[in-house]
Parts: sequence; C-alpha cells; structure tokens
Amino acid sequence: MIPHMLRVGLTGNIASGKTRAAEAFADLGARVIDADRVAHGLLERGGAAHGRIVETFGEGILDPEGGINRKRLGNIVFFNEEKRRLLNRITHPLVDREIERRIKEAEREMPDGILVVDAALMVETGGYRRFHFLVVVACDPELQLRRLMQRDSLTAAEAKARMESQMPVAEKLRLAHYTIDTSGTLGETRKQVSVVYRDLLRQARRLKSGRGDPRPPAGTA
Repeated sequence: MIPHMLRVGLTGNIASGKTRAAEAFADLGARVIDADRVAHGLLERGGAAHGRIVETFGEGILDPEGGINRKRLGNIVFFNEEKRRLLNRITHPLVDREIERRIKEAEREMPDGILVVDAALMVETGGYRRFHFLVVVACDPELQLRRLMQRDSLTAAEAKARMESQMPVAEKLRLAHYTIDTSGTLGETRKQVSVVYRDLLRQARRLKSGRGDPRPPAGTA
C-alpha cells in the first residue's frame, strides 16, 4: 500500500513556542516527532553521538554521572560558530536517520494520518524540503528573550548568543505555508493551530484522493 500520510514540518527559533504548538497538533490527532528529543537520546550516555562529542569537546562537558551537560556544551558552541558547526556535523546526520526511521514507522502505522516533525534547524539544513508543508512558529523577540532566560536559567548575554546563532526568523517565514504567532495566550496559540490543522486535514484528503501534490506555493497559505 502506498502511504498517504501528509508530512508537515514545524519549525521556529529557540523559545518561540514551538513545543506548545507541537503539543496542540498532537492533541488534535497528529503524529508528532520531536527532533530535539531525538537529539537528547543520541547525546545520552550510551547514545550514538555521546562518545564522539566527548572526544571532540572534552570531558569538561560531562556531569558527575558521565552524561553530557547540555548547558556546558551550549556555552561552548553558542559563542563559537566553528565549534557549533562541528557539533552539527556530528549530530545532524544521526538525527536525520533516526527521524526518517520514525517517519517510515509512522507511515506503516497510520498511512492516512498527518505527521508533524518538530525541528528547530529544519530550514538551515534544508530538511524542510522533504515535507508537503512548512509551519513556522514565531513570537515577539523580547518575549522570546524572556522565555529563553527563564526556561534555561540563562543570563541575557547567554540567551542573546543562542538567539543570534540561528537564522533570522524572517527568512524562515518567507518559506512558510502556515505561520503561528505565539506572542499571546496559550488559548490563542491553540486556536491558530486548530485553524491550520483543519486545513491540513483537507490537504490530507486531497493527497489520499490522488489529486496531485497538495502543496501550494510557499507563503501563500
């Protein structure tokens, strides 16, 4: 049987509210794959990326149990573009392979459903091209900074370094088929997700019927 699962990429910059949007999609019935959780698993002690990362960045990034302290690693790579690229070269191929494995598994289990892959660097890596649609989450930059400082217990300088290390969200928004603004309340965010999801269901029916590529030009939805 040919899978008819509609593939949707969900992205946005750090602390933009992407996780809340992903949770809302899951509550509505979408199958969600979180790339960050996949990466966490790879970095755990015994994970596929753990040994190479420790070898590359030194044992100073380890916690007392031998796991990678993500904040220590972040303080290295977010202030050094060369080291950040080195980390990405180690992790991205492994993350991509695991996500693709999970996508195929999801297509076997619910071939007529909607799959959402939540990944922060989807546009930077070009991975967004393998999806039928791209949803970009964004919020007010000052709110984003406050969220990041509070969430990760960072100073303003540390938080800004992480924000500035990513592609400007305006560039991602130009590629978006759908956008979600999380500057408001959780209820307002969920209402936007519901509107997008209803349209994705319509697009999924179109895909299943064999009426061709359901994807409109980027930025038109």
